[in-house]
This record gives sequence, C-alpha cells and structure tokens, in this order.
Amino acid sequence: MSFAVHLSFPIFKSDSLPPKLTRVPFLCNSSSKSNQSYPSKQESQDDPQSQHHQVLLVERYMNGTAKRYILDDEFQLTTFLEDECKSNGFSSKELPWLPDLVKDFVLPAGYPGSVSDDYLEYMLFQFPTNVTGWICHTLVTSSLLKAVGLDYSSATTAAASAAAIRWVSKDGIGAVGRFFIGGRFGNLFDDDPKQWRMYADFIGSAGSIFDLCTPLYPAYFLPLASLGNLTKAVARGLKDPSFRVIQSHFAVSGNLGDVAAKEEVWDVSAQLIGLGLGILVLSTPGLVNSYPVLASTWMTMRLLHLWLRYQSLSVLQFNTVNLKRARILVNMHLSSSTVLGCEECNKMENILSWEIFSVPRIVFGVSLSDMLGGDTSGLKVKKLLELYSKEKYILVLNQQPFKDFEVLVSFKDGATSLSMLRSVWQTYWLYKNQSRQENMFDQLQESLKELDHQFDMFLQQLRDVGWDIDSINLKVRKDVFIQDFSMY
Repeated sequence: MSFAVHLSFPIFKSDSLPPKLTRVPFLCNSSSKSNQSYPSKQESQDDPQSQHHQVLLVERYMNGTAKRYILDDEFQLTTFLEDECKSNGFSSKELPWLPDLVKDFVLPAGYPGSVSDDYLEYMLFQFPTNVTGWICHTLVTSSLLKAVGLDYSSATTAAASAAAIRWVSKDGIGAVGRFFIGGRFGNLFDDDPKQWRMYADFIGSAGSIFDLCTPLYPAYFLPLASLGNLTKAVARGLKDPSFRVIQSHFAVSGNLGDVAAKEEVWDVSAQLIGLGLGILVLSTPGLVNSYPVLASTWMTMRLLHLWLRYQSLSVLQFNTVNLKRARILVNMHLSSSTVLGCEECNKMENILSWEIFSVPRIVFGVSLSDMLGGDTSGLKVKKLLELYSKEKYILVLNQQPFKDFEVLVSFKDGATSLSMLRSVWQTYWLYKNQSRQENMFDQLQESLKELDHQFDMFLQQLRDVGWDIDSINLKVRKDVFIQDFSMY
C-alpha cells in the first residue's frame, strides 16, 4: 500500500552560499553513504560548517525509510538514509498494529482512500461469516458421506477416508493459488482487464493438461491433480476480478447487479448446451477407449475456445485510457495531430502484449541514483529539478552507451494519472525527435515546451471523440516518490 508522509525537516541557510541556490526535494534508492547520520537541528546551530550543507531533495519509500540528498559546499551530493517510522514516531492511523506487508496483501491498494468508508467493517464481518459457512459445508459433507456408508468410525472405511482427505488436500492446494493471486496481484486488473481475462484462459488450459495426464500416470494422480487444481485456481483468481471490471464497464447506468444476473443466465444456458454436446461426443463409439482421439478432440475444442475468447475481448470498447491505449493515442496525435475514437483505438490495442516489450521503452518509478547513472554533481540535479518544477514527475533519457531509446521516470508526491499521461506524451515526442548529438537537457527543455503547448489541445481532442478523461487508468507507482519542499 502506498502512502505519502509529510514531515518537517531542518532548513539550513548560509549567507556564504550562492544566492540562487535553493532547496529542492527528490526521490531515489539507497546509496553507498547511507550509513551516515543526518545532522540534527541543534548540531547545525552549534557547528557553523554544517550550515554550508543544504537539503536538495528527499526520497521516500514504501517501507517507511527516506533518503535525503544534501548539497555540500563543493556542490557534491551526499546522502543520508533514515528510518522515519522510528526516528519520527510515524505510524499509520489505519490499523497501526497490522504490519504493512499484511496490509498490502489483504487490503486494496491505496486503502483507505481507494474504497468506501464501510469497506473494512463489512470485510471484518464477512470473514467470520465465510468461516461459519465452511464449517456448515464440512458438516453437511460428513452427513452425506455417512448416508452412503462412509462411517469414519468404521475401520472398513479407512481407505475411503484417506482418499477423501487426499482429495480435500488437493482442493486446498488449489485454494492457495486464488489466495496468492488475490493478495499479490489485485491491483493489476483495473488497468487491463482484457489482457488478464485472456491470460486466465491460457493458464486454465494448462491446468486441464495436468488433468488429462492422470490416466497416463495413475500412480501420480494426486500430484498431477493438485497441480491442475492449483493452475486452474490461479486462472480463476485472474478471471473473476478482471471480469468484474468488464461487467462494471457494461453497467453504464449503474445497473451492475442486473448485468451480473443476466450474465448468469447466459452462462448457465451455455453450460447446459456444452454439457449436452459433451455427453454426445463421449457417447461416440470408440472415443472413450481411445485416449489419443480424446486428447486431440479436447485440443481442438480448446483452441476454438481460446480463439472465441480472444474475439469476444477484442470487441470491447473501453472509453477509459490505460497505458496501452495512451501509447496508441499519443503516437497518433504526434504523427497527425488527431486522436482515434474509442472503437478504432480499442481495435488497435494488442490484448496479449506486455508493457516491457513496448517501444519506446518507459521505466516508471526510477530512483535518482539510476537516473544520474553514478554522477554525483549537485548542480546537475538542481538543474534537473528546476526543469521539472512545474511537473509532478521527473523524466530523463537513459544515456548508457549502446542502449536503445529508453526514458526513466520518477514521480513526485501528489502525482496523478494525468501526470503519468503527460510523461507518456513527452516520451513519444522525444522518441520522434531524438538526437544523439544534442545535449540531453536541451532535448528535455524543448520537449517540455511542446508539452505545455500541445497537451491541453490533446486532452480536448480526447474529450471531443468520447474519451472519459476523468477516469484515466494509469497507475502511478509509489514505491519511490519525491517530496518537493520547494512547493511549500
């Protein structure tokens, strides 16, 4: 869970410093000098030499630590790493007794601001409700087993009891898959539900392959069936959240319950027809006794299923801007000064592509040390921060030799989805106007001028063709973020 911490720090001033030298904040990873301690306010008053040091920026991390970048009297950067949770007595106002690692796993990203006020209270009642429901389910299952002669007190049913326990264990392994997906990857589905719904079918298909292999290796039934259940549970963990996002997209009048209910009608109807056809196929003479025929028939049906799933997701027309659609829209705007409508852009969107393979490459949430590439020049950092004083992000070109075009982006405190969209626009302008010979700061300055000149027009064109600019699905990474003290 990401959060912003606003703390006050000592301000060091000196008449001996150049008049233009001001305090600027920034965010980054750890440094080789992180074991040093930052001078306290009392120490700065007692030691005149410490007044020659000035806080340029502060990087904050999700684990509660922060790194301060200090500009010394020789205009070189020194860093001080500090655990602010301890040194400043910081503690989360929401569930302070719960470790942050557990919070991130069981609560939605951005909690409590990302959900309604009644969310936590509902879930605290929902959890014991589900526990009692499963207790009842276990007792009913026990009664059903006794009704068919499986009395656990009888020694004659020991083998049956062991088989039942092994089956429950197999299902338990599958439940672990859903548990892991929900806790670890819950923040992925809002941005790109089409992609994850498609991948859910791919993973589910892999799980079915494990089940198909059980007749070939009956001695390994339990591990094969367990792997199949685990894989299919992971697929379900991807499918259910992504499809709920798709259902919300359908419910334009707030009728999500009605849309979900009618989806059940479609699903049950298809299930009944599919089961009927499946029974008809299995009744074909020779099919059940011929494993190669059975496997090839399943493969044919599964490939047809995946193709149909891809077609169904391709017709979806989201009017919100995610990262894939932002790339398409920005590229078209810079190429022809126009933007695509929702239908055309969604058709061009590659459902299966990963962001890491997109061109130009953008790396979000980068630390200052990665941006500088080992350079400790304080004047360079100061110039960079002044260049982006009006933006909620910092963007630089990766100037490593023999490196393809790549930009590095770090976000300031208060950055929004619109800030991220601006960084994408600037990236594409730099990509289309790149020059290896030109000074990097000159390129950045020119790109920012074009951004100020054209971005508002770009947003207006998006609105005109039907895009919902108020619901931009661009997730701002807050693993590392900059607190800009110059704003205060």
